[in-house]
Amino acid sequence: MDLAEVHILVVDDDERIRTLLSRYLAGQGFRVTSAEDAADAGAKLTSVSFDLLIVDVMMPGQNGFEFVRELRKRGNAVPVILLTARGEAEDRIEGLETGADDYLPKPFEPRELTLRINAILKRAARPAPVAPTVTTRFGDFSFDAIRGELKRGEDMVPLTTGEAQLLRILARSPGQTVPRAALADPASAGESRAVDVQITRLRRKIEADPRNPRFLQTVWGEGYVLWTE
Repeated sequence: MDLAEVHILVVDDDERIRTLLSRYLAGQGFRVTSAEDAADAGAKLTSVSFDLLIVDVMMPGQNGFEFVRELRKRGNAVPVILLTARGEAEDRIEGLETGADDYLPKPFEPRELTLRINAILKRAARPAPVAPTVTTRFGDFSFDAIRGELKRGEDMVPLTTGEAQLLRILARSPGQTVPRAALADPASAGESRAVDVQITRLRRKIEADPRNPRFLQTVWGEGYVLWTE
């Protein structure tokens, strides 16, 4: 992917950080737009299509968690990296549960941010089709692994890039247990619960009763399995 074609929106109420981050990313070859808060970001999203959002959590008014949660409720699956000075595990999990793709506590090395951006963009990039479609069907759902698209009947079910990648891996071996380690995203920096959070979010989208899943089941002590029958 040509970095000059990647448009990133930086959302941070701190003007100094917003400016420094925008300059750094522009220096890395990205196209960058900034917003001073969630309201400003929301206004820009109505008229511009972005490839990735970098969102500060601790903002006045609507905070980063609330902003991402609202995006996902509206069906917007644009990749999101959350930034915050709060680095506790509970906060990282909350960030992932809102629908964010990654979570980076401050202070951080700019190079680490670049690596995480590139990892997300790589996941989001559609591979060149090698066949008309590679579709896995379960219940009323169909998942196109090439496009990373999930449908229920004719209706599209929005997926984040992380959810789509996880479903791709599970769909390669339906009916077979996939170890948790095989589902873990290297960009999650070893967060042990990140896979579980992604699984929980997927179940909310595909299961009639997420607490008693029919399709996406846990194999205790081993991993997860996607049942298609």
